[in-house]
Amino acid sequence: MDFAYSPKVQQLQARLIAFMEQHVYPNEERFHAEIEANRAAGNAWIPTKVMEELKELARAAGLWNLFLPESAHGAGLTNLEYAPLCEIMGRAVWAPEIFNCSAPDTGNMEVLARYGTPEHQERWLKPLLAGKIRSCFAMTEPAVASSDATNIESSIVRDGDEYVINGRKWWSSGGNDPRCQVFIFMGKTAPQEANRHLQQSMIIVPRDTPGVKILRHLPVFGFDDAPHGHAEILFENVRVPASNILLGEGRGFEIAQGRLGPGRIHHCMRLIGLAERALEQMCRRSLARVAFGKPVAEQGVTLERIAQSRILIDQSRLLVLNAAYMMDTVGNKVAAKEIAMIKVAAPNMACQVIDWAIQAQGGGGMADPFLASAYAGARSLRLADGPDEVHRNQIGKMELSKYKAPRSH
Repeated sequence: MDFAYSPKVQQLQARLIAFMEQHVYPNEERFHAEIEANRAAGNAWIPTKVMEELKELARAAGLWNLFLPESAHGAGLTNLEYAPLCEIMGRAVWAPEIFNCSAPDTGNMEVLARYGTPEHQERWLKPLLAGKIRSCFAMTEPAVASSDATNIESSIVRDGDEYVINGRKWWSSGGNDPRCQVFIFMGKTAPQEANRHLQQSMIIVPRDTPGVKILRHLPVFGFDDAPHGHAEILFENVRVPASNILLGEGRGFEIAQGRLGPGRIHHCMRLIGLAERALEQMCRRSLARVAFGKPVAEQGVTLERIAQSRILIDQSRLLVLNAAYMMDTVGNKVAAKEIAMIKVAAPNMACQVIDWAIQAQGGGGMADPFLASAYAGARSLRLADGPDEVHRNQIGKMELSKYKAPRSH
């Protein structure tokens, strides 16, 4: 395997780095100031002007929809080619949306591109690709342990030419965003099916459908993540056309696996970008501060943490590139172990590196807005898209399976 970046990827890396330096980092304070001003005025969920301005600049620069592999709608990059670009965008928590490469829209667009009908694509995929609307993925439920997705209790019941949907969802990212116009909802169409992985289906629910009620936003360590955020949503006798079902009844898990594989790669590469930026801050701060007669960087424990951070980041990056390579060459199903491994390794790595960066800054680290939001985001990803424990169980079972067959010698 060869992880060297092609000339095409190197060119895109250079363009993305230049865009981040010229437009994103200088506007971070403005972005957060706009949100605070909206919050003070009574509505933190109003989209910021700076985001919309930068999206137009990114589109004009050809740095748009880079995430879609093997698609006429995107840049046509493989997962391996997209990974280093995702890392660059991930260096600022809010940056991926600028390039129309943010979750959950990326996953929802992939679902619509792969499994949607021409009508679904015309109505929902096109405006999502254009960045005109946003979307939400409604899967996790408060009443059950959703780490086992077969526990999901929401119902999708056929009634003539319609489906009737009932359920309560939470941690539905983007549900509070006024630009969110469509939900992809996962629920049970066949709760009595013997095969628990054929009970579930996915269906498209327009936000303005009667019976859809946003109950509240859910903070992450005190961050509301406005104007996007995470919502708890009630679906009460929601009726949608039968044609809104995706791929057919009982295909929900199949769709979920197609959706979550690339999404996990994206999350992990963004976390590597966050960790790299945190390490940069740790190095610069510890070189500039003096304690006990010498720079903090020369204190033994800090030097060790800087070295260990470099090791952890590079280990995670190589694991992610390997998973991306396998997804491209042998497919998501064969690469399941590698995808599970990075989903454990990258968030834990990022939490550790960011924690050390906070410690190196002392009191200033506790007040640093980048480090605080980066840590909250990294910690949340030890739960999102499957908690660590589920992925470790999966990895362990795959490893044990090698030794259950009769020995040949």
